[in-house]
Amino acid sequence: MSTSFDVIVIGEGIAGLTAAGALARHGLNAATFEQQIFGGLVLNVNELHPAPAGAEAGGAAFAAEMTQANADAGVTSVQEPVTAISASNGKFTVTTGSGSYVARQIVVASGARLKTLGIPGEAEFEGRGVSKCADCDGPMFQNETVAVVGGGDSALQEALVLSQYCAKVHLIHRGSAFSAQPHFIEQVKASDKIVPCFGTTVEAALGGQMVEKLRIRTAAGSEEIPCAGLFVYIGLEPNNAFLPADVQRNANGFITTGDALETSVGGIWAAGAVRAGCGGSLDDAMADATRVADAIAVRLK
Repeated sequence: MSTSFDVIVIGEGIAGLTAAGALARHGLNAATFEQQIFGGLVLNVNELHPAPAGAEAGGAAFAAEMTQANADAGVTSVQEPVTAISASNGKFTVTTGSGSYVARQIVVASGARLKTLGIPGEAEFEGRGVSKCADCDGPMFQNETVAVVGGGDSALQEALVLSQYCAKVHLIHRGSAFSAQPHFIEQVKASDKIVPCFGTTVEAALGGQMVEKLRIRTAAGSEEIPCAGLFVYIGLEPNNAFLPADVQRNANGFITTGDALETSVGGIWAAGAVRAGCGGSLDDAMADATRVADAIAVRLK
C-alpha cells in the first residue's frame, strides 16, 4: 500500500467519506483514516431526520454505500487511529500506531463523540445497561423501564425509538423545557410511555451485573428509581486530540477555521462536526466536505 497521497482525510464519518469521494472525482489520490468503523455517529441512527438524498434507508446503509463508492473510485481506506500530525518541507506526516504516511494536504473530518455524564456507574455499566444506541439496543429492553438524558433532537428521537420496546421511558432533562424541534416535542407529548422529567439530573447508575436503578436529583432532593437502561444524549465533544497545538480551537475544543474552512495551519482543513460553527445536519457536514475538497483541488492543480 502506498504511504504517500495528495490528501489524507482523517475520519470516515459522512463528512470524511464525502470529502474523499469529491477529492477522487477531482483526480486526486486520497486516503481515509478511521480508528473505529466507517459511518461515525450516523450508524446509531436508523431514521435520519432530515435525511440527505440517498440516505432514506438509514445511517448504516448510507455510510456503507458511500464507503463502497469511494473504494470503487480508488480511495485508500486505512483502519488505524491517527496519533499525530507534523509538517515538514511543505508536506504533512500522519503517524499511526504502525507507521507514517505523507500527504500534501490534510482534511480533519474526525467528527465528535457523545458526551458522558461522568457519574459513578456510567463507565462500569457500559454495555450492561448503559448504551449509546437506541436502534441497536432497544430490543434488549423489551417491556423494561429505561432513561434517556438530554433535551435536544437526539435525546427525543432516542426516547421515541425506545418507546417502541419499553414499558416506560424517563426523559430526564436538567432544564425546564426541551430544545428539540417542535415535531419531536409533539411526538413525545403524544406518547403514553415517555415521562418527561424536567429540572432533574442523574447522580449515579446502580446495580449488580446490570443497571438496576438510577439515583436522580430533583428540587425535592435525591431519590432512586428503578431503571434497566441509561441512554445519554447531552451533546458532543470533538475528536481531535491528535492535532498539533498550533491548530486553533474554540473554548469547547472544536476547530476554528477561516471562511474557506482552512485551519490556522495552512494545508490543514476541517469539515463536519469537528469544526466550530458547522450546523448539526448531515447536509451541513456534506456541504463542508465538498467545499473543502473543491478548495484543495484548486490549490493542488
